[in-house]
Amino acid sequence: MKMEQLKSRIEAVLFITARAVSLEEIAVILGEEKEIIEDAILELIMDYSARGGALEIDDENGYILQVKEDYMDLVELLCPVDLKPAALRTLSVIALKEPLRQTALIELRGSSAYDHIKELVDKGLVAKTRDKNGRSFNLKTTPKFAEYFKLKGDTRSLAKILEIDKGIKDNDTRKQ
Repeated sequence: MKMEQLKSRIEAVLFITARAVSLEEIAVILGEEKEIIEDAILELIMDYSARGGALEIDDENGYILQVKEDYMDLVELLCPVDLKPAALRTLSVIALKEPLRQTALIELRGSSAYDHIKELVDKGLVAKTRDKNGRSFNLKTTPKFAEYFKLKGDTRSLAKILEIDKGIKDNDTRKQ
């Protein structure tokens, strides 16, 4: 396959999946060797960069075609994730304690959290997988959650960031 055609096919995969996709996954989907895919992706990243448009390919947690940070105001305007405060609180508990068993979340937030979980899963912000014993589910945030809230890298570091911030504020209060 010619490089330009391969780049177009990779671009189509990234557009259609609308999530971070690993190099291995792209290679399997397109039936090409990883090294060839990697070369094509690097060229595609440079093409997007040289173009200076509103889109970019981010490679932090796999490859994802996304809107550049400068244009996120348009995304928020046109595609808001409309969450009620109660569902947002449930999401924050999941983000801070992930991976979190659904039963533990229900104990913390009450039975209305079942509805919140369904809404969060439907909106693609939370992933729900059956736990090993098969009695409950494990909940964790998705790459879409990280994208929407502009978190870079591993969202599990969110709790650490908040702890560091709390420590700084505690030190500031002691000085006063």
